Amino acid sequence: MKQRPKSIDGTLRKSFLRVPEVIRECSGINIFGRRIKSLVFSTDLAIIRNVNADAVIAVYPFTPQPIITQSIIMASDIPVFAGVGGGLTKGIRSVVLGTNAELQGAIGVVVNAPTSNGVVKALSDSLDIPVVVTIVNDDTDIQARIDAGATIFNVSASLDTPKIVAKIRQAYPDFPIIATGGPTEESIKRTIAAGANAITWTPPSVAQLFKDVMSSYRENLDAH
Repeated sequence: MKQRPKSIDGTLRKSFLRVPEVIRECSGINIFGRRIKSLVFSTDLAIIRNVNADAVIAVYPFTPQPIITQSIIMASDIPVFAGVGGGLTKGIRSVVLGTNAELQGAIGVVVNAPTSNGVVKALSDSLDIPVVVTIVNDDTDIQARIDAGATIFNVSASLDTPKIVAKIRQAYPDFPIIATGGPTEESIKRTIAAGANAITWTPPSVAQLFKDVMSSYRENLDAH
């Protein structure tokens, strides 16, 4: 095995967020010649600009807006999977949002679990980027999703995630699966072992990170 050169870090960039190293053990998903293993689950531009994930999964609990997608894509130096609704935001609106996201430079679009197969098909027919369909429970008709044009599954089912990933993997050995890894290295390993090709990682909030920084500042001031 060839020896790798030492890592290169700058003084000001040592505070970068690092995704758990164990994520590197998964196979990754090859999209347009780029292999993606880790996705940071965030819409915070400060987080996105300061994390070493392979891509961003930018979904949020509001009606998707092109200005938000555009801002994230412009600020990001890694590929962005953009949320286009499918729950409250439905039908032609999701398709229009998906078209805008592709034109703005998204590497893929993500639809919520309630999205109808008709909308999945319309997106698949309209776009030349992957349509990522979110799976949140064991009741989903996986074959119907695939027939409608799903390109990738995004399994986000809390503690049931490894079980659902394993079930999909057994039935569809080659289908690309992104999955939430959970809070620990052990939970991430279980999800990878179940068959996930890529892992989404939820970073600490800016508020929490700033709290730690401020505590450090106070300690240093007290030391003087």
